[in-house]
Amino acid sequence: MESEIANATLRALRRILRATETGSRKLGAATGLTPSQLLVLRDVAGAQGATPGQVAQRLQFSHATITAIVDRLVAMELVTRTRSERDKRQMLLTATDAGQRRVAEAPDMLQQIFADRFAALPAWEQAMILAATERLAIVLGAADIDAAPLLDTGAIDRA
Repeated sequence: MESEIANATLRALRRILRATETGSRKLGAATGLTPSQLLVLRDVAGAQGATPGQVAQRLQFSHATITAIVDRLVAMELVTRTRSERDKRQMLLTATDAGQRRVAEAPDMLQQIFADRFAALPAWEQAMILAATERLAIVLGAADIDAAPLLDTGAIDRA
């Protein structure tokens, strides 16, 4: 027999999933970008001349994921790649004027809203939420799924 607590937990999870999907759709409608693409574009715009490795490290994405996302941003003419003058092996990423405008016009992502509100919580409550969500991942059999710190559903490097 299902418990009321289990059902309430499932409803809360469903609300989170729906908020994530809705946030992604709104972001896509406003910018034409996925949440991961906007995160990468914001990072590049904030650190003009960054290498893909630096972006991957800051966002905690794999190098392959950054490469795929940057390929799409270059195709959309929002980011350019240029060789470093100091080290010709390095590629530097720069946001174009169109990329800078897209960042400036983008609405707040659900990710940023979460980060701001989570940071405002006391440390004990942050730890409690982390412990509960980590345990929930174990209960759902999702503890070993590789996931970037991003509120989005589906593949991170999707188009």
